[in-house]
Amino acid sequence: MQAWRAKEAALELVWGDPIQSYAKLPSYFHILEATYPGSHIRLHKSEDDRFLYTFVALFTSIKGWEYCRPIVVVDGTFLKGAYKGTLLTANTLDAAGSILPLAYAIVDSENDASWRWFFEQFRDAFGQRLEMCIVSDRHASIIKAVSRVYDEVPHFACMWHLLQNIMKNFRKSQQRVTELFYSMAKTYTMTEFNQCMTIVEKIDKRIKDYLLNIGYNKWSRVHAEVNRTWMMTSNIAESVNSRTRHAKVLTVLHLLEFMRQLVQKWNNNNRSKATFSGFHLGKKYENILRRNKTASEKLRVIETNKYVYTVLDGITQFTVCLHQRTCTCGRFQLDELPCPHALAVLTIKHTGYEKYCSDYYTRKNLLLTYQFQMDPLPDESTWNTPTHVLEEVVLPPHGKRPPGRPKNKRHTQLREDGFKKAKITCSNCGQQDHNRKTCKNVRPYDQE
Repeated sequence: MQAWRAKEAALELVWGDPIQSYAKLPSYFHILEATYPGSHIRLHKSEDDRFLYTFVALFTSIKGWEYCRPIVVVDGTFLKGAYKGTLLTANTLDAAGSILPLAYAIVDSENDASWRWFFEQFRDAFGQRLEMCIVSDRHASIIKAVSRVYDEVPHFACMWHLLQNIMKNFRKSQQRVTELFYSMAKTYTMTEFNQCMTIVEKIDKRIKDYLLNIGYNKWSRVHAEVNRTWMMTSNIAESVNSRTRHAKVLTVLHLLEFMRQLVQKWNNNNRSKATFSGFHLGKKYENILRRNKTASEKLRVIETNKYVYTVLDGITQFTVCLHQRTCTCGRFQLDELPCPHALAVLTIKHTGYEKYCSDYYTRKNLLLTYQFQMDPLPDESTWNTPTHVLEEVVLPPHGKRPPGRPKNKRHTQLREDGFKKAKITCSNCGQQDHNRKTCKNVRPYDQE
């Protein structure tokens, strides 16, 4: 207790009083809106002026999202400050495959009310776009909030989190199902999906029923209502959570400022990279195109008509239609990037690939995403805050962090930590994956 009180006193000297941090929020938000006009910033309090929620979507992120594919990845991470809470974030990818933070919020916890309020503010700030989708883990509150606020927008599940649920519910089949599940989720054609599902059904029919009950469209790329391209997991939101792991102990004001500085840093870095890039596509998609180009060199092309071509890959035959931008392999239309078969056709036609790539991957869209520069926030000593803002009262939420050492990490699953499960060896027959009690093999000396 003595050590804990000393640490609390030291943190207060460095970061200030947590109670005063809440009191400064109106002034901070006023300066934020003055520095970045057009931002969507909201503070929600209880009837007795207690802090409940806050939401921040900066103007640069709002305008930049217009030139990115309308895929939103959301997630939450717990805080370890004096009054705890949860940090919610919404993110997407730019034309170079880099993370673009769209919005962040501080709420009490991940519950129905907080997630619904978050998505209501997100809709007010960003609206709804054509072919928009939302990706997250299968948190019940997220599913409810999306269905109520974005009822016309598809909600997709992170395939990694879904696989963990399968591992937890069907332990005996987990080793054989892992690779099959990833193949099913990422496959480009219905034929390949059905082939994998047939194998899964033979291994454990309960897994097929479980996935069917969730809905194939929630986790399978080929069944999705809109094109989710490579966004099969919520990894980009997890990356943002990892980047903020050392800021979780900060007061609410310093945490919000940390997030603003993070957005500012990434915004400026990505703009510099885009300015000096000499390629037609962003870095990530330029690399994918190069790999496809290398794979296309061994293919043979047979012209059928002006737009349709037959491409032979060994004994396998694919049909490419340049007019409709399709290939029977499925990659051309789902990736919205020329597959190896399409590139083989473009090579013999001496035609460039540029017009067959999605605009969301181009350097032009990348420059437009970061066209607005983020200026630094003025020092607190120079803030010119109106009287009515200074008089606004914001009290800390009810409850305070209990004494004791707070957890630095959440409880992780065995597979998440990267440890391999210990192998079981039967003392009866010497084989693995079962013990003596469940052994059905004949002992060596019984054969004699």
